[in-house]
Amino acid sequence: MPRILARILVGGLAIAGVLGGSNPDPAVLDACPGYTASNVKTQGGTLTASLKLAGKACNVFGTDIASLSLSVVYETTNRIHVKITDPTSARYEVPESVLPRPSAANPVDPKSAAIKFNYTTSPFGFSILRASTSEVLFSTASHPIIYEPQYLRVKTILAANANIYGLGEHTNTFRLDPDNTTITLWSRDAYGVPTGSNLYGNHPIYFEHRTTGTHGVMLLNSNGMDVKLTPGALEYNVVGGVLDFYFLAGSATDPTQVAKQYAEIVGTPAEVPYWSFGLHQCRFGYNNYIDVAGVISNYSIARIPLETMWTDIDYMDRRRIFTVEPSYFPLDRMREIVDYLHGQHQHFVLMTDPAVGYLPDQDYGPYDRGTAADVWLKNANGSSHLGLVWPGVTVFPDWFHPDVQNYWSNEFALFYNPGTGLDIDGAWIDMNEPSSFCNLPCDDPFEQAVQQALPPPRSTPPPPPDTPIFVNTPPVRRDDLLNPQYSINNAAPGGNLSSKTAYTNTVHANNLTEYNTHNLYGTMMSVATHQAMLDRRPGLRTLVITRSTFAGAGKHVGKWLGDNFSQWDHYRASIAGVLGMASIYQVPMVGADICGYAEDTTELLCARWAMLGAFYPFMRNHNADTSISQEFYRFPLTTKAAQNVLDIRYRLLDYFYTSFHQASVEGTTVVSPMWFKYPQDAATYPIDLQWFFGDSILVSPVTEENSTSVSIYLPKDIFYDFLTLAPIHGAGAQVQLSDISFTEIPVYIKGGAVLPLRANSTMTTTELRATDFEFVVAPGTDGTASGQLYIDDGVSVTQAKQTEVAMSFKAGTLAVTGSFGFATGVKTARVRFLNVAKAPGSVLLNGKAVSHQSVTYNAQTKVLDVVVGLPFTSGFTVALH
Repeated sequence: MPRILARILVGGLAIAGVLGGSNPDPAVLDACPGYTASNVKTQGGTLTASLKLAGKACNVFGTDIASLSLSVVYETTNRIHVKITDPTSARYEVPESVLPRPSAANPVDPKSAAIKFNYTTSPFGFSILRASTSEVLFSTASHPIIYEPQYLRVKTILAANANIYGLGEHTNTFRLDPDNTTITLWSRDAYGVPTGSNLYGNHPIYFEHRTTGTHGVMLLNSNGMDVKLTPGALEYNVVGGVLDFYFLAGSATDPTQVAKQYAEIVGTPAEVPYWSFGLHQCRFGYNNYIDVAGVISNYSIARIPLETMWTDIDYMDRRRIFTVEPSYFPLDRMREIVDYLHGQHQHFVLMTDPAVGYLPDQDYGPYDRGTAADVWLKNANGSSHLGLVWPGVTVFPDWFHPDVQNYWSNEFALFYNPGTGLDIDGAWIDMNEPSSFCNLPCDDPFEQAVQQALPPPRSTPPPPPDTPIFVNTPPVRRDDLLNPQYSINNAAPGGNLSSKTAYTNTVHANNLTEYNTHNLYGTMMSVATHQAMLDRRPGLRTLVITRSTFAGAGKHVGKWLGDNFSQWDHYRASIAGVLGMASIYQVPMVGADICGYAEDTTELLCARWAMLGAFYPFMRNHNADTSISQEFYRFPLTTKAAQNVLDIRYRLLDYFYTSFHQASVEGTTVVSPMWFKYPQDAATYPIDLQWFFGDSILVSPVTEENSTSVSIYLPKDIFYDFLTLAPIHGAGAQVQLSDISFTEIPVYIKGGAVLPLRANSTMTTTELRATDFEFVVAPGTDGTASGQLYIDDGVSVTQAKQTEVAMSFKAGTLAVTGSFGFATGVKTARVRFLNVAKAPGSVLLNGKAVSHQSVTYNAQTKVLDVVVGLPFTSGFTVALH
């Protein structure tokens, strides 16, 4: 079919885009000549070669590059780095400042590697094989590499019905349809998070799971791309950059190993404050400070634990960042609210957008100081690039500018000053794709601001007198940065790469363009905001929640899944979204807007979602100004549902905090799909409506409207109902659960776990940390169980003292051992042993008999309770005889 072009005049330049993306005949692409390898050299774990075009150029989306360089490095026993570049011309690569590369200084001997690189010289093709089985994990055989200035194509064969996960951000099912899926990576403001379109973030990593093992493939490239899954193949179509692949061996038995290996590339996730795992409340549409204070009070009255109160852009003066509206959100009254929250051991978070109001004549400090420092993103002619966002016409910080961190940290220090401003405990950054409301051609953003009723309406001012018209720049290849010949399937209006965002030909301080770095903008703002919070509160961990992410974002910030709807399909899809971020992309502090952001929720949906959301790592209720209020106390069902599920979440908080700490140290996962735990059970591979919260809590929510039943899958294993503690033997089959009230959620303990729980839940995490522990011993099918517990002060970046405990149950004895450096000031109240066939003749605590009054056995539930009552300052043993 002919390509349909749309041409739009932008500032004297033409943007031509292929509506709906380019979809050339695969046979045409497969007929391209590819390359021939020569001058192949190997030295230890390194291979280099020259690649020469093997025939007549196909020039499908530009001119085929005649000569390329190949580099292959066995960086570790589990990681191979394959890079193909143009030796004759500098091409854009993801800067090391954004994503530092892992060390490759000491390549390993290929003979010791878990995966192998094989190649053919003519035509050149390469494959990655698992050493233990010789199975092919990735192969370009029969599909020539295409390498043009603005088009790269690599296609690998896949086994039939392959299990592919990742390539986000998207709202597809967690296991991607291997026969008919196109994933587009290009950040955009994706209101409604529509299925099948590009969204806010970009993570070009996928895991493939087989019964023989799990491996990973990362293409380190931030340019726009389509990744197409078709029968028997996975194909990359990229509009720039280089081919920079990391192949991860993973493991033949443990899928979490590939997650850990990916973390070695992008970094392990940041530690976050203990309090950040509590309940957060926000909405766009609080009219004034009285509304905000009323929400805080009403949560308390309803006895629903509220940890953190958030405020959206309503608080801003004419929606300008780093301001408060003096009549509706006066500074003194907002400071009063913050002081009240802190006095109750609660917390406060505000929204900060990247777009700064373009106000050259209005004494607006954030704009004036940024202009003085010259930190704005620039047009090709050197003038400041103008967009259209909430305050009207705006400029955007250039996160590559050498002075931008000082600027951003200073604005945070001024506005969020504890003594004179708003003393926030965390930061929320939005609109950082970056989003712009300006409709192309956007040749008069000031007029569009008036048309869209965005404050402040104004006429177009003359350009600043010092705007340069000639800029001395080094000669570069004349790529069409506004209109590449291959057009990815960008869902923004018109499909143009510049649609509803900063133009792709805008220039950063280091001469990089948005064409290449667009997908990095949100993560770079995230890093700058993380640092601004550290600068503002030295030594304290940060909570920064962002919308747009790239690979490595989780090392600095958390993420929410964007502007979803109050719909049951969005409720269900949020599970796959959380699984993708937390278990594949290494962004574990993640959640969706509970009860939905846009449209009106219902009492039933909000009740079910409150319970579902309690098992997101990041738990926040948030909705739009056009929707009805949906705080949990608004409806009787949601009130009870929230109370019930927060009792579970808060009692599990130290268990989950331990999982998060382990992830920050090792790259392990804090939530997992079922197949991570049962990699040989093919029935688990497509499941994305059940998941593991932490290592051992299986969550199986009701997922249909008006239903009180759900069919869940239980593998061949033993589980325990979290509330009743009754054992349930899974048979590797579906189980129908019925009579699940609208305020209940099925939660199970996986056999083989020792859970460190708080004996009671509380209204704040500060109170929770002063509550005694209890240990729940849930033996596996072999009669053993184990667990871990990590405790620190919950807020410091560097910990002076920690408590790290291991729990092990075997042959009827629980042993709690470890280091107890952090003084908790609490006791171990009791130990609960599950699935005990009969009451023991005696129970020994540290070798001494426990009185009968301290031991209770329930023959119906098979639960044995032993009162311990010891200060949690040293290890102990409980033995059943």
